[in-house]
Amino acid sequence: MNTFTSPTQTVSTAPMSPLKIGDIELDVPVVLAPMAGITNTAFRRLCREYGAGLYVSEMITSRALVERTTESMRLITHHESEKTRSIQLYGVDPKTVSEAVTMLVAEDRADHIDLNFGCPVPKVTRKGGGAALPWKITLFREIVEAAVTAAGAIPLTVKMRKGIDADHLTYLEAGRVAEGAGVAAIALHARTAADYYSGHADWSAIETLKNTISGVPVLGNGDIWSAADALRMVEETGCDGVVVGRGCLGRPWLFGDLAAAFRGELVKAEPTLGQVADAFRRHAELLSEFFDSEERACRDVRKHVAWYFKGYPVGGDLRASLASVVSLAQLDDLLATLDPDQPYPGIGAEGQRGRAGSPKKTSLPEFWLDSRDIAGAERSNLTEGEGDTSGG
Repeated sequence: MNTFTSPTQTVSTAPMSPLKIGDIELDVPVVLAPMAGITNTAFRRLCREYGAGLYVSEMITSRALVERTTESMRLITHHESEKTRSIQLYGVDPKTVSEAVTMLVAEDRADHIDLNFGCPVPKVTRKGGGAALPWKITLFREIVEAAVTAAGAIPLTVKMRKGIDADHLTYLEAGRVAEGAGVAAIALHARTAADYYSGHADWSAIETLKNTISGVPVLGNGDIWSAADALRMVEETGCDGVVVGRGCLGRPWLFGDLAAAFRGELVKAEPTLGQVADAFRRHAELLSEFFDSEERACRDVRKHVAWYFKGYPVGGDLRASLASVVSLAQLDDLLATLDPDQPYPGIGAEGQRGRAGSPKKTSLPEFWLDSRDIAGAERSNLTEGEGDTSGG
């Protein structure tokens, strides 16, 4: 496991109890949130090298998986070091979702399956998927019940948002339906689809859901940028664990901080520029193995440059060169020009990561909000939303 030495903050805390999701026991109640184009095998392995928890695949559409497209089959592939194989599915049709889950179970491809009802991306919500779907509560119930049945002994969970917007909240009813359907846990990103990633997550909604759901664990998601944030979320909401997304972008060592915090010691990794460069290089190496293509790996790692080197004294020309790298050899040459002894820059490297955006009207199918039920013609049109491999 990778570690950073000489943390500036070390505070003893009370260890938290292990988290049980079905028959999966996590001694650290931390889940890596599925992020499209991010949480592939390479990134999951890198995060695991620093910490512990459950590491979920990026979102995969059920239809693409049932059709066994090349890319969907790549995305569900796990490295042999991934002992708990976790896959997130997205779907709008109960039959297709059931078939996808059945395939994963029958072919022994997953130890945990999560269903996505939280994606706010317009190309998903305008087809009635992601965060838009729980509004159609009958359809939501059908999908979850079908997936739980198909999963059998494999624990199946759901991840959702508060609702479509402040006037169309769905999380409490959806949570009760999911619990009744037999899910193993419920995760809530405490924003609406209209919020996108703007403003501050409404942690009080996590507390409300936790007070509503008594039979399965409730996990909180939103605005966890540090281990201290995670502990504060648990303390304020009573949630059973945390789901970490954008906070770990360019900071896989955050999982080391989280593991230590939940085991009773609050520490904060403060990597030197050299240690950040090593992590970035390791990420590129793992991507090369995942894609079986050094050139494709370098294209993919470019988007991580700003996240890794946030706050560090890395000039604009060098950042631009790193963001156009085409080979690992070129990457090595560029990283060799950095001063590895440059210390951690403090607050400049901390806080929000990724684009927050601003609140926006959620793209929805025509007349979507007119009814909580779904008509036959409306239902048949939804399957068009499952065309892509990854929904996010």
